[in-house]
Amino acid sequence: MIITTTENILGKQTEILGLVKGSTIQTVNAFKDIGAGLKTLIGGELTKYNEMMDKARSIATQRMVAEAEKLGADAIICTRFATSSIMQSAAEIMVYGTAVKFR
Repeated sequence: MIITTTENILGKQTEILGLVKGSTIQTVNAFKDIGAGLKTLIGGELTKYNEMMDKARSIATQRMVAEAEKLGADAIICTRFATSSIMQSAAEIMVYGTAVKFR
């Protein structure tokens, strides 16, 4: 499956199949959250939150691809990510794009 942020794929004519999306809500466990809270006192990168967000983006993308495959898509164009805070230490990741079939 080709996934791109562009509106087209060079050298390919496409037929639009429709909007596809994937999302997940992820959080870190309480002990990691406490550690991250302490880290804010001294500064630095919150690696556990980075890992959480990487995992969330991967899950959301897999769900979007599965939805596109059900439509018989060859690619997903105009792909975008969005995120929102659900509660303290929890974030939703949404990925969406346009499923297309090559002509």
